[in-house]
Amino acid sequence: MRLDWDSLTGLRVTIMGLGLHGGGAAAAAFFAKHGAVVTVTDLRKEEELAASIEKLDPFPIHYVLGRHDFLDFESADLVLKNPAVSAASPYLKAARRVETDISVFLSLADNPLIAVTGTKGKSTTASAIYHVLAQLEPGSRLGGNITVSPLTFVDELRGVEPSPSVVLELSSWQLADLRGKNLLAPKAAVVTNILPDHLNRYATMQEYVADKAVIVEGQGPNDYTICNLDDPYSTRFSSATRAQLRYFSKHPLPERLDGAWIDEDSRRGLVRSRGKVEQILPEVLGLPGSHNRLNLLAAGLALHSAGIATELIRDALGSFSGIRHRLELVAEIDGRRYYNDSTATIPEAAVAAIGSFDEPVVLIAGGTDKALDFAPFREFVRKPKCVVLLAGSATEKLVKVLASEGIDSVGPFESIDEALLEAVKKSQRGDVIVLSPGCASFEMFKNEFDRGDCYVRAVMQLGAAESL
Repeated sequence: MRLDWDSLTGLRVTIMGLGLHGGGAAAAAFFAKHGAVVTVTDLRKEEELAASIEKLDPFPIHYVLGRHDFLDFESADLVLKNPAVSAASPYLKAARRVETDISVFLSLADNPLIAVTGTKGKSTTASAIYHVLAQLEPGSRLGGNITVSPLTFVDELRGVEPSPSVVLELSSWQLADLRGKNLLAPKAAVVTNILPDHLNRYATMQEYVADKAVIVEGQGPNDYTICNLDDPYSTRFSSATRAQLRYFSKHPLPERLDGAWIDEDSRRGLVRSRGKVEQILPEVLGLPGSHNRLNLLAAGLALHSAGIATELIRDALGSFSGIRHRLELVAEIDGRRYYNDSTATIPEAAVAAIGSFDEPVVLIAGGTDKALDFAPFREFVRKPKCVVLLAGSATEKLVKVLASEGIDSVGPFESIDEALLEAVKKSQRGDVIVLSPGCASFEMFKNEFDRGDCYVRAVMQLGAAESL
């Protein structure tokens, strides 16, 4: 049963997992603002959650921190879960009804929707789509796994005509929580790629892909499913959808297929629809890397499928300069460029980052193990001149792979500051220093965003010291 606006007043809501990124805080604020009786429960202590709690000061919210109590789940009309919490939690089993901020948003809003998922590239693709839409529809919004809860803007969409478009980036966990709810029916669903990830949580790749496939299961024949033709898992999505299929690829598409590809000579992006071929992506982009060119191609194809003119897409995507923590140019200091690619949490992403540069690269990598295979580190198109290792449970596995490939490595280091100083020693003017760990972050950092922020601060401190 869908939620509606009139049902929110007096609703007893338990927020399970306040979190550090604001998703739980956004949900708590939303329900409290609309007259619900809100309890927030989190296993973290108050001091760890201080930033999120401070945002909720204006609201009468009851907190249960450092523990969970079954009564808070059994007595609630609705429990709102954090995506990272397993559905197998006994506390969730005790709840009458479990929702997420995504499912609540989809219950209350009926805006045109573009949804994006994939293992890597989904944040860049979703942000690029929004970058274009925001120039054409100032009321459009971006949310989801991008760390912006759609409950922060759902009130602003209410009653607006014509309905602004919404772009949602969705993780496998967020999609799994939507299974069986019949709420997600995007006009365009984009799947950037499928690579091994979260295998510390999923028993098999098949389970992981099945959760990703939820993105297409509610689509109809007037919608579009956009798949990566170069990805062997694309058939899993093409066979699950009832929508029209469009493909994107690094290589020219077979003439029987509609979609977009990269011209091998000019590097421009081309799109074909009903036999007509147009340029959708300029030769020069504001983002480095062939993988980002493919991400922007997917974004352009989604926008084209939504009916936006090709020339508008081409011009707007040419001005897109990327987002934080994803091959983000931090600074140029003493002839060296520093990039923050902290969201590269799987080996394939780190390999793609190295391949984005023609200059020699000193790579900062390593961290927490997610039960992934580090063999992709053998597949560098250009090997880094040195790998500076961060401490963590995955680093020992990584050292063995690097040694087998004859790649020099140093460390591991217990702090990002130490690792950065070593990277500077191993580099020279004209080199690029890239934090692209290929691993998760949780042993040394709160999350990958905290890791990136720490790196950026260290680079800025280095720059300040150089200027003295």
